[in-house]
Amino acid sequence: MPMLKFLSRQMFTERNIHRYDEYLIQMRNVVKAYETEAGEFLALKGIKLAIGEGEFVGVIGKSGSGKSTLINMVSGIDRPTKGEVYIGGAPVHTYNEGEMAKWRGRNLGIVFQFFQLLPILTVLENVMLPMDFCHLYSPAQRRKRAYEVLDLVGVAEHGHKLPSQLSGGEQQRVAIARALANDPPIILADEPTGNLDSKTSERVFNLFEALVTGGKTIVMVTHDSDQAKRVKRTIIIADGEIIEEYLARTFPSLTQQQLIWATSKLQPQRYPSGSVIIQKGGPTDKFYIVTKGYVEVILQSPDGQEFTVSRIEEGQYFGEIGLMRGGVSMATVRAAAGSDVEVAALDRENFTNLIAESQATKKEIDLVAQRRLKESLDLAKETDNA
Repeated sequence: MPMLKFLSRQMFTERNIHRYDEYLIQMRNVVKAYETEAGEFLALKGIKLAIGEGEFVGVIGKSGSGKSTLINMVSGIDRPTKGEVYIGGAPVHTYNEGEMAKWRGRNLGIVFQFFQLLPILTVLENVMLPMDFCHLYSPAQRRKRAYEVLDLVGVAEHGHKLPSQLSGGEQQRVAIARALANDPPIILADEPTGNLDSKTSERVFNLFEALVTGGKTIVMVTHDSDQAKRVKRTIIIADGEIIEEYLARTFPSLTQQQLIWATSKLQPQRYPSGSVIIQKGGPTDKFYIVTKGYVEVILQSPDGQEFTVSRIEEGQYFGEIGLMRGGVSMATVRAAAGSDVEVAALDRENFTNLIAESQATKKEIDLVAQRRLKESLDLAKETDNA
């Protein structure tokens, strides 16, 4: 497969992608309800989601959990019953069908499980369709651009063929080329490898990884647990609600309902590089899970010199010692130098309720707190005696 190379350009549209509150995609309290013979069915229940530029996000969950509905909210293929969807600051939940189609064509690339290539058009013509629809590039440039993206995904030699003359993996790569035709910043993929063999799935997934390296943001629904482990971030959805990925990984003993409840109580927070999150001797009123970057636990020697006790990275937590042992911090916790740190925070009341509901989680956290406390005290003694 050829080395990926992107040709950046300026898209002259009033609703072009730009940064908004530092997130590219935001869903705010999104509810999606469908009327059925049995009554109202809630496919999404107050979804709150923020995805940053350049992320590779996997959406996983059981069949019927709401994965595809969530993707359809972002693409505008479906609309929320309640709530708001912003993409690059654009309030796409307010657009009518015509506005949404035009905006989508310029700013989103969509890859479906079943390819959705038009059988009576050649591979080249299928890839040119988005450019024709959005009136991007001149007619002569469209053909050139189509061959560029087909070459990008390694199937340029099939441009003259009909889709039926290609294998499933080749058709999926054509579908990816079509999604890239207008150079959108975001690619949405709904089970893109669901109908492919393992070898072809690997090639398609490698292509997605290369696209992210090249600057794209990808949100991919997948049922493949191995692929889910390779994305930069996983969103777990169950019964129409999102479970915080780090919470699920850190505390596997929590039940699904406990995870859903705790996720709804978590508050995302961002701390600038070097800033103090918890001050030694000060009150500890929150439990923190690191979701991006890392923090350093700092103690001070008698002569006032600071030294690092430990480093807490993504998926690990802190603040439990203060919450479980009197509410006063025994060490300073600071965002590491070099980059911002993001955490998911649970306040004292909700933390207390959580460990009261799950004794296994309480025991696990208590063991970590004891180990960390011992390590800190041992290091402090060594420093005092030095």
